[in-house]
Amino acid sequence: MTHSVSEVTPRPSTASLYEAHVLGNYARAPITLVRGQGCRAWDDEGRRYLDFSSGVAVSSLGHCHPHWVAAVRAQAGELVHTSNLYRNPNQGELARRLVGYAGPGRVFFCNSGAEADEMMIKLSRLHGVAKSGGEEGRCFKVITARNGFHGRMFGGMSATAQEKVQKGFRPLVPGFVTAELNDLDSFAALMDEGTSAVLVESIQGESGIRPCTTEFLQGLRRLCDERGVLLMVDEVQCGLGRTGAFYAFEAAGIRPDAIAMAKGLGGGFPIGAVWIAEKFADLFTPGTHGSTFGGTPLACAAALAVLDVIEREGLLEKVSVQGREWLADLEKLVGEFPAQLSAVRGRGYLVGLELTSDPAPYVEALRERGLLVVPAGGNVIRVLPPLIATREELAESVGLLRAVFASRA
Repeated sequence: MTHSVSEVTPRPSTASLYEAHVLGNYARAPITLVRGQGCRAWDDEGRRYLDFSSGVAVSSLGHCHPHWVAAVRAQAGELVHTSNLYRNPNQGELARRLVGYAGPGRVFFCNSGAEADEMMIKLSRLHGVAKSGGEEGRCFKVITARNGFHGRMFGGMSATAQEKVQKGFRPLVPGFVTAELNDLDSFAALMDEGTSAVLVESIQGESGIRPCTTEFLQGLRRLCDERGVLLMVDEVQCGLGRTGAFYAFEAAGIRPDAIAMAKGLGGGFPIGAVWIAEKFADLFTPGTHGSTFGGTPLACAAALAVLDVIEREGLLEKVSVQGREWLADLEKLVGEFPAQLSAVRGRGYLVGLELTSDPAPYVEALRERGLLVVPAGGNVIRVLPPLIATREELAESVGLLRAVFASRA
């Protein structure tokens, strides 16, 4: 009797495959996720988790939402990729709907938040050339906020004033200077004739859920208007409904000149986008930028399905209302466990718990109890439910957090 190789050779474990063949640039948790449904995920040993990591704010509709799955399946069987040498209906429709949220302007599609930020940096250079009467190299300074995060490509990394991100990769792209978040005077002091743009996150995510104040964003808008400087807003993590508004900056009643988005836009399928105000959209002409995979029919079908569900299920209102209730419940934990938890920050379903010590043991303990969360800078745990999370699931997360804090008291 003969046997095939697959019958006699046991399949290596996923852990051993990673150990042998996958680059070790991530500190991965020792679990292997194999299935998801709604706000739940399961590992290869059958353990169930309440997934409030959402793939780091990506899985906006949770796992395998029926409408999203149907849209992606249908498009995969019809047309997947065309390149941007041709039009495709889904890209045009997605651009129309994003413009409807952002205001008059144009949209560029790419594959990630890092690419979206790189595109905005190129916009700042083109604007600077236009301000300088066509001369390059005179106006290219971009002012960013301390502890901001704008991706790990060279432009975004250079805009990210964090040693842990920049170390080992110098020399960096020139032209970036850093001011203090929510300190308008510090931005004004750095702004001169060589300044082309300001780049900030509406809510800093990787650095521990640190929001721009309303007064600061409004002041930046006035300052940029007075000086002829672009106001570019990074909404990669905080946008697409996560705060209970489509964009987090809406709370300040402003409109930026450019918006970077990604993560939750595709609901798990890679897609990024940049909206540029009509006034500046003509700075890009054929040949000035591109993306082979940007805005494919399949990626745009996924994003359109996300917008469908957000609108049909009233998720913005739901996240706004339930997020306030959930935040109030989380804030009670500060009073219960002051030796471990010093503050709760955030809006909607974008929340950071600031601990008094290293969050890593807490992330592990929560995972062991069945709750997946994400660490961030400044001893912070990010809790990022899918936008579909129910009151019951939010309450479950509070219970699991309380149990872990109590066990370590």
